[in-house]
Amino acid sequence: MTTEDAVTAEAVGSLGGTDDPRLRELLTSLIRHLHAFARETQLTQREWETAVEFLTATGQTCTDTRQEFILLSDVLGLSMLVETINGHSDPGSTESTVLGPFHMTESPVRALGADIDLVGGGEPCVVSGVVRAADGTPLPGAVLDVWQADPRGFYDVQQPDVQPPGNGRGLFTADAEGRFWFRTCVPSAYPIPTDGPVGALLKATGRHPYRPAHIHFIVSAEGHQPVTTHIFVAGGDYLDSDAVFAVKESLVKDFAPTDDPSLAAEFGVPNPFRHARFDLVLERS
Repeated sequence: MTTEDAVTAEAVGSLGGTDDPRLRELLTSLIRHLHAFARETQLTQREWETAVEFLTATGQTCTDTRQEFILLSDVLGLSMLVETINGHSDPGSTESTVLGPFHMTESPVRALGADIDLVGGGEPCVVSGVVRAADGTPLPGAVLDVWQADPRGFYDVQQPDVQPPGNGRGLFTADAEGRFWFRTCVPSAYPIPTDGPVGALLKATGRHPYRPAHIHFIVSAEGHQPVTTHIFVAGGDYLDSDAVFAVKESLVKDFAPTDDPSLAAEFGVPNPFRHARFDLVLERS
């Protein structure tokens, strides 16, 4: 007679011939936890079918410019958990956070000081900083991949007929002293896409879909571990209830108003503008 425990033991036992030990470890744990979940909740046949339908719809929603499975991972907190588990060990290094579902295209190479806001309509700002090693040494030639939504909360890949390709994106190389700066608009809070299965899940669980205002970064330098991170706008909405659980206090920065004409001239922006300072620290590989 087949019992609940016997099914689990059989499924785990079927992995005995798996050559890759890590794959065997992962699948063994997955099977045991999935089976324990089904037993604990007394999962019904209809509930199982609904879950399969949901996952099928999630896959069908994915495109070349939209990753609904990453979005699902984000709203379940799994993306942030994996980031935290694999986070850098040096307490002085820049904290990591989620990649998000819209790092889907190659960012255009731009010169330091270039404007990534190609459509306008937002409050102008400058983001600047220095990329350093953990010991404080500047990292010349560090590469910064940057992307953000437009002032209405949409990424270029969401509005190919409205925004030019590469809007809100830039690939910058730090100067000989590890410095970087670029022009853009102050980011705004926005909802993650709610027109797919993940949106239906949020609605069913009474959760809002909003993310606080932020700009994404992937920063890398030779001989150092890259970091995927954000800069969040201090004082903005949803910092305490980010739909994807990605806010870390160290990443919340002031986008300070300034009317310094010499600084405006240096950065090539109209006066007044906002200025955010974001220094980054990378761990050695």
